[in-house]
Amino acid sequence: MEKTIDMVLVGVGGQGTLVAGKVLARVAERMELDVKISEVHGMSQRGGSVITHVRMGRAVASPLVEEGRAGCILAFEPLEALRWAPLLAEDGALFMNDESVVPQSVRTGAAAYPDGIAERLREAAAPGVRVHVLPAGRLARESGSARAVNMVLLGAFSRESGIPEPVFRDAIRDVFPERLRSINLDAFEAGRAAV
Repeated sequence: MEKTIDMVLVGVGGQGTLVAGKVLARVAERMELDVKISEVHGMSQRGGSVITHVRMGRAVASPLVEEGRAGCILAFEPLEALRWAPLLAEDGALFMNDESVVPQSVRTGAAAYPDGIAERLREAAAPGVRVHVLPAGRLARESGSARAVNMVLLGAFSRESGIPEPVFRDAIRDVFPERLRSINLDAFEAGRAAV
């Protein structure tokens, strides 16, 4: 792999962005690539914004993906996709879960959740950007765990990544204990099939 893969995983606390980052780190290690990861947890335990930067390539100096440089964004939640969309490169891909996690400020009436996020993202995107909106929550539940949204999105990303599918599957086996492997592998496959 000659080109560095720059990507960000965005969501809210508890959605598995950090675990997905660990799987991607194992993917890079299995391909003998340098990998740098930076995680910003914020108020993640209270449903706050979480972002994980992942950079992998032959030699990676910085762990942070600069604005307009992410070749891929995996958005576990639509509002987080909208918040972090400026990081996406003009020829990048956005894979977004279509299920919202309503923030506390919306629940209390202090703010309103925006309508039409997918449409807004498509309208604002550069001509070369690919926006994939997936029923990742439903696919995760059908695979056996609502928490497997992260693997659904990784499966979707794997279709465009240029990385061989078996590398992802082996990385998932590395990260998850045996009792959770089949659910997460099924969710990964559901994501691949959805794109």
